[in-house]
Amino acid sequence: PVTPLRDAFLNLLAAALGNAHAPVPELTADQWQELFALAAEHKVLPLIFEPAYPQVARLDPALAAGVKRQVRLQVVAQTIRTAEFLELYRALEEAGATPLVVKGIVCRQLYPRADHRPSADEDLWIPPEQYPLCHGVMTRLGLVTGETDPDGVYEVPYRRAGSSLYIELHKHLFPPGFRVADAELNGFFSNARHVIEQVPGGSLRTLHPTDHMTYLLFHAFKHFLHSGFGIRQICDILLFAHRHGGAIDWEQVRLSCRAIRAEKFAAALFAIGTRHLGFGPVGPWGSLYADEKPLLQDVLCAGVYGSADLSRQHSSTITLNAVADSRRGKRGGSILKTVFPPAKALQKDYPYLKKNAALLPLAWTQRLIKYGRESGTADNRATESVRVGRERVALLRQYGILDE
Repeated sequence: PVTPLRDAFLNLLAAALGNAHAPVPELTADQWQELFALAAEHKVLPLIFEPAYPQVARLDPALAAGVKRQVRLQVVAQTIRTAEFLELYRALEEAGATPLVVKGIVCRQLYPRADHRPSADEDLWIPPEQYPLCHGVMTRLGLVTGETDPDGVYEVPYRRAGSSLYIELHKHLFPPGFRVADAELNGFFSNARHVIEQVPGGSLRTLHPTDHMTYLLFHAFKHFLHSGFGIRQICDILLFAHRHGGAIDWEQVRLSCRAIRAEKFAAALFAIGTRHLGFGPVGPWGSLYADEKPLLQDVLCAGVYGSADLSRQHSSTITLNAVADSRRGKRGGSILKTVFPPAKALQKDYPYLKKNAALLPLAWTQRLIKYGRESGTADNRATESVRVGRERVALLRQYGILDE
């Protein structure tokens, strides 16, 4: 449930997002430490620290000073990453590439203090045929990829030595063939429009607000189907909706969500904004009721992109199998798939399966050994993953993603 501490966390987040009426909670030093740990888990510590600082400084100056140092380091690191990203983007444009920026810096500009909203990576969407050109520019600027088969994946990660800059170069916005309710997610962006957006330091090519809002909702939905997503994604979506709402074709967004059975999910997400973060209703979502509390609880437990713990991460096999079985008219799915998933589901972690699917039993064995190392006993880890997975399948049914 949403505990008093989590309620205090939401109030601070609302204040950081511009809700002047959000109360700053009265907490003990131990409670503040727990709240800051939750904020760090969701990668929003710089956001909530500013409204919290006066009270924490009076209560526990040493705690306030320590957290302030953490926040400064995170903000400085983000400022450096932003400058490095803009340099890279300019180089790609000068080389003749036409990358579209999604999420990342576009969402950061929505916040009162942009670099207080950290981004672990920056996402660029390019036409697939531009990949060799972009790869050449990025390697020339000192970025390298650990991807051994860049032609066989839809996104290629790049890092720069001695820097925290991390780029995901997308040839497609979603994994090709990723379908929900018989709708392939990439198909919604086959005719995506672009706009030029001004940011400090220049201009960027990005998606039209209608397409970008659809993408932000779909991206959150994709992670919801896997192992969940954190509160920062909700903040991005709410701020984007209120900044660009007048330019968004909300009926198109709603129909797109309906096509992938995400309409009730989106309604619950926006209800979190109106009922917990001080936002007004947007588009059609105020008239579509959804109980937001189960989604909010899942979000607060998930951490960024559902990575709060390993059991939750591994439970994604159950939820994804349930969605796939639903498409085929089946119900229930085999729990054995959680421990022994098909080769395609393991190719990212065990690349040798791309070339030889017959090695699947070896991958299963290595996976179970990995579980054992992570948790002490593989059976305990698998059992907990099954429990979390079953709870999250029930949540998918509650929001109409799976049939009752």
